[in-house]
Amino acid sequence: MARHLENKKQQHRSVTILGEGLTEQYYFTHIRTLFGYHYTIKPYYFSVTSLTEMDKKIAEAISDGGFAIAVFDADVSNRNEAEKKKLESIRKKYAKKKKVVLCDSMTSIEYWFLLHFENTNRHFKDSSATEQELRKHIVDYEKKVKFLQNLKWVADLCADNKLETAISRAQAFGHNGESYSDVYKAFELLDKLK
Repeated sequence: MARHLENKKQQHRSVTILGEGLTEQYYFTHIRTLFGYHYTIKPYYFSVTSLTEMDKKIAEAISDGGFAIAVFDADVSNRNEAEKKKLESIRKKYAKKKKVVLCDSMTSIEYWFLLHFENTNRHFKDSSATEQELRKHIVDYEKKVKFLQNLKWVADLCADNKLETAISRAQAFGHNGESYSDVYKAFELLDKLK
């Protein structure tokens, strides 16, 4: 019984969130603060990460029995055939691994944020177009440390059950449409392990 409890506690501590940029890093840092989730964010200083590097980091995170949540934008795979093949390969590789959650968004994580305000999966030309639409709701939104480091933007984003709304919308749309986000899957796992 004691060993079972010890293993359960170890699982809670061994969730790793991997991301590709500052936006994801700050978003999940603030989410952890606001909701009391337990996870590690790697790399400590997020940077643009290729899908090949993401794959290596996922393998490293689960090598000791932990969970990996990989958060990244899928728009490059739409423009680059080699990246599209890598994304398909990663999806296939981890499709049956319960300890890996792929949370990609088309065009970008800003589409995930937009789902907190709008019920849409329409086409966005690129991540800039998605950001422009998001600024209708978060006027001062920008992908710069000065803005992102402030907890308030994520607190406001999640206020009034908007996080639950975004989760429901993302689940309902799935990958049926021009835009999608699987970031809701991170919350499903984190809530399950809480």
